[in-house]
Amino acid sequence: MKIKITDFTVEEVPRKAIQNFIHKYHYSHDTNGIQHMECFALFKEGKFGFDKEMIGAAMYAIPSMPSTAKKYHPDNPDRCRELRRLCCVDEAPTNTESYFIAQTLKLLKQTTDVEVVVSFADLEQGHSGVIYRASNFHYLGQTGKGQALMVDGKKYHARSMNQPIKPYSRELKRRYESGDKDIYYVETKPKNIYVYYLNKKVKKKYLYVDSEN
Repeated sequence: MKIKITDFTVEEVPRKAIQNFIHKYHYSHDTNGIQHMECFALFKEGKFGFDKEMIGAAMYAIPSMPSTAKKYHPDNPDRCRELRRLCCVDEAPTNTESYFIAQTLKLLKQTTDVEVVVSFADLEQGHSGVIYRASNFHYLGQTGKGQALMVDGKKYHARSMNQPIKPYSRELKRRYESGDKDIYYVETKPKNIYVYYLNKKVKKKYLYVDSEN
């Protein structure tokens, strides 16, 4: 029998239930530094009707940059979320991710006071935001170009050596400050900005303004 995405179920779950899944299937393989607020899992029925099999995970969080919430919901920045992580298993049917996003947005609207959701499509990773467009997010332009830290030929987050409580971060900073030529910054592509309004009044108030900025 052909699998239909509408047969999949979405549940709000604790962070620990999806963290390993995200580490495995999201291109970043990382959740460090994410101040999660709401986490969701996508399930399909297990073989022979027993158990459920997780096939997707989503993590909504306090925006990574404080200015993001203030920009896209200046009246109530606490009611702004950033979709920080979204991933599904590679063999998931077409349109699974857009269906998953739609269901999580419905749950956010039903169970929280969140009014604005922001997400960024990373052009550096080849993501233009097709999934967000399919999920009725509004495209609001691009961020400025960013930076990444190159360490021994491998790319790391630009803030990787600014976490003094972590030994590896202190070691990176020591090497960088000593003039190690194998640690340096490179410019990265901008990100596409997408916004979804859960509140119609907020959408009417801000959408045109945001599109012009």
